[in-house]
Amino acid sequence: MNIKILTTTVLFTFFGLTAQAFALNEQDLELLKTTNACPRCDLSGADLSQANLNKVNLRDANLKGANLSQANLSNADLTGANLETAVLTSANLKGASLTGANLKSASLENADLSAAGFISTNLEAANLKGAKLQYTNFRGANFRLTTMPTGVVTSNKPYWWSLQRETQKECDKFKTEKVPGSTCYGE
Repeated sequence: MNIKILTTTVLFTFFGLTAQAFALNEQDLELLKTTNACPRCDLSGADLSQANLNKVNLRDANLKGANLSQANLSNADLTGANLETAVLTSANLKGASLTGANLKSASLENADLSAAGFISTNLEAANLKGAKLQYTNFRGANFRLTTMPTGVVTSNKPYWWSLQRETQKECDKFKTEKVPGSTCYGE
């Protein structure tokens, strides 16, 4: 009987701490409003729609499920930020840095992503429909099941899938003897 009580107490404590770990921290929100910087803050689920966050520092911040629709995030530092399921509809992200950020299942519909850096960013199942992509850097980004600006959904394979060919076919078919390298291609 004592083991059941102890187990139940441990489980309730664990779930209580877990719920707090993913909750919006009001002190972090106040810090953001007063200083325009809040690196490593917990702003998960925050309503920051239409907020002026120009040049804000939200490096490594938790913005999971946050509402940033129509927010001005131009030149913002969102490096390593967790924006999973965040709503960034019609947001201004011109010149923003999102290197290594997690935007899994985020909505960036009609957002301005001009000159933004999405280097090594996870855009799996993100919605970019109607987004403006002038000079946007997506080097190494994951586009698995991503809705592109044209409305086309990408493959369900990871972005590196084409490099994982199992067999090579017709290697060196057109190779000349003086040219180094190979002309192999996969099936």
